Amino acid sequence: MSATAIVAASSASAAELEVMHWWTSGGEAAAVQQFADAFNATGNTWVDGAIAGGDAARAVMVSRLTGGDPMGAFQFNHGRQAEELIEAGLLRDITDIAEAEGWLDLVNPPSLLEACTVDGRVYCAPVNIHSWQWLWVSHGAFEDAGVPVPTNWNEFVAASDALEAAGKIPMAMGQQGWQQAGAFNVFMASLLPSNVFTSVYGDKNIEIAAGEDVASVFAAAASARDMAANSNVQNWNDATNMLITGKAGGQIMGDWAQGEFAVAGQVAGEDYSCLPGLGVNPRLS
Repeated sequence: MSATAIVAASSASAAELEVMHWWTSGGEAAAVQQFADAFNATGNTWVDGAIAGGDAARAVMVSRLTGGDPMGAFQFNHGRQAEELIEAGLLRDITDIAEAEGWLDLVNPPSLLEACTVDGRVYCAPVNIHSWQWLWVSHGAFEDAGVPVPTNWNEFVAASDALEAAGKIPMAMGQQGWQQAGAFNVFMASLLPSNVFTSVYGDKNIEIAAGEDVASVFAAAASARDMAANSNVQNWNDATNMLITGKAGGQIMGDWAQGEFAVAGQVAGEDYSCLPGLGVNPRLS
């Protein structure tokens, strides 16, 4: 998944640029500030247009673009919706900038820039790339429960009863559907043997998809659901904060969660751990 900054086709003055995005959590806001500081250092002015929630932000962005009131630049996920905006002539062609700054040599992997390219022309700038497959673990919660900090998913599940007995919520998870769907995809990528994963997603093999390996993924998802039963927060960063404050044992979330720990002054390996591939299969995508 890569978010991109896309420049709208607008005649607004370059001296003052309204930038719309949905990076509003503590860690995200700190990252956006780096962009703003760099832009302001050029003598121009960054006008921040943060909107909480990707779905809400995208709706406002599209409405303003199609309504003739475009922002100067905005965060967006590449894909068909972005292509439709390009086809409608609503986004600025920035190929000359990409060529002048040598983006082909800078952007890695090259597929990120390809996602910003339509008919050989560049319309957006890749600004990040993330992986979903991480299990974040609160050291404080496990220390309070009197059990070792887990190093993989199986150890995490085995410690869930001790966490509950200590008044902790084993699994922190927000109530938004994308978080639950993302966690399930993490189970598929992390718990399935690579050949089974390829057979299911690449070959579309129905028999393999109905087999024991995939059934074990559904069992893991059911365990996660049970462990998160008392996690009543809505947003992903609120769930992350439950780990930071020692109220929950773990969270399945993308590597963007690291920013929340950093802003809170926590140290990896001391206050929290992050286990790639749930500590089972460090295959990241």
